[in-house]
Amino acid sequence: MFYTKEFWYRTFARSLPEVPDLTEEKGFEQAVVVFFQAEAEDEDRQDRVLAKLVKNVRWLAGKFGARRVVFHSFNHLGPSRARPEVAESLVCAASARLNAAGYEVASTPFGYLNEWRMHVLGDSLAKVFKEI
Repeated sequence: MFYTKEFWYRTFARSLPEVPDLTEEKGFEQAVVVFFQAEAEDEDRQDRVLAKLVKNVRWLAGKFGARRVVFHSFNHLGPSRARPEVAESLVCAASARLNAAGYEVASTPFGYLNEWRMHVLGDSLAKVFKEI
């Protein structure tokens, strides 16, 4: 997770053949950006993973007074991967919980590789790794 002064992305290429063609470009300011990976073992513990994910995001956002969150799937680099529909379901559920708590939540398009740029603040808490 990163606390960013600025985060920008643009779709580059589909990484899942079943997602529709999409060209999208967006930017966000003062956001917690979460690069997430759902692993195969997460499929059997989705409730626990969801609760910890939301808790961790709220914790970091609280450290900076942030009310904006952006999720970005980073599964393509991990050795253990949950099925795409599980990862997408987890981030959708986390987004719904955070929205209900008053956060503005967005996601980069699921199933896409993206070009991105971000300005991460220098504070040590602006860069946090959490394993659930």
